[in-house]
Amino acid sequence: MTESRPPFPPFDLSAALKKVQAAEDAWNTRDPEKVSLAYTPDSVWRNRDTHVVGRAAIVGFLAAKWEREQDYALRKGLWGFRENRIAVRFQYESRDADGQWWRSYGNELWEFAENGLMSRREASINDRRIEEAQRRIFGPRPESEHGVDFPLW
Repeated sequence: MTESRPPFPPFDLSAALKKVQAAEDAWNTRDPEKVSLAYTPDSVWRNRDTHVVGRAAIVGFLAAKWEREQDYALRKGLWGFRENRIAVRFQYESRDADGQWWRSYGNELWEFAENGLMSRREASINDRRIEEAQRRIFGPRPESEHGVDFPLW
């Protein structure tokens, strides 16, 4: 049986928005195995300065990430799309083992196989130290806020 993950490319606006929200929802579970299933078995990533290839490596990468980035909560927004590619901007907040809170800002470029699984992900991310009182992302986004844009900084 062939794996697939609708919607499939080429994307229209509705399909691109669904892909972005599905990715946000999955990453907010902080379940590396579940998240990895959205990617092709040989998916290639660049995440900051790290290169990851394949689902097993993705699972290992995400498990280590969410061990370091505690109380991780993410928001993604569609930036653009064309054929089998989607660009997103995102922000997430997390705290480190010392209790310091961070807001991370980034952009991702995604490329999808015909079966709707992501075959390539390139992420550029920078981090800003914040105080706990400055937090604005608390857990998964409620359905009533799906599609709502988030502040630039």
